[in-house]
Amino acid sequence: MTAQPDDFAPGRAPEPEKNLRAIRAALVVPEDREAFDAGLKAVLDEVRVSLDLGALNDFVHRWWISACDSVRDPEGRRQMHARARQVLAEEAPAPQGRPWREVLAERQNGR
Repeated sequence: MTAQPDDFAPGRAPEPEKNLRAIRAALVVPEDREAFDAGLKAVLDEVRVSLDLGALNDFVHRWWISACDSVRDPEGRRQMHARARQVLAEEAPAPQGRPWREVLAERQNGR
């Protein structure tokens, strides 16, 4: 990857290192930290069983992207979570026993 002009913009916070400790430290929104902690526990349980570090590598990469977003725009991240809470509060719960994919597919198809 080559450096881009924006990578060295004055006043721009540096990206966090791509390791679990730095990623968690960069997450400024409590919902992100809680999701990170729960996800880390789940992925470590998966790795213990499968002995495949690929899942952990994917987890680190996905959360590193969120951590970079958190560093660049912490207020935007807070607003995103506030909007998500608002949308969830306005949504009717999914019918019992139906997968969310099915419900969302119906909505997408206009049923």
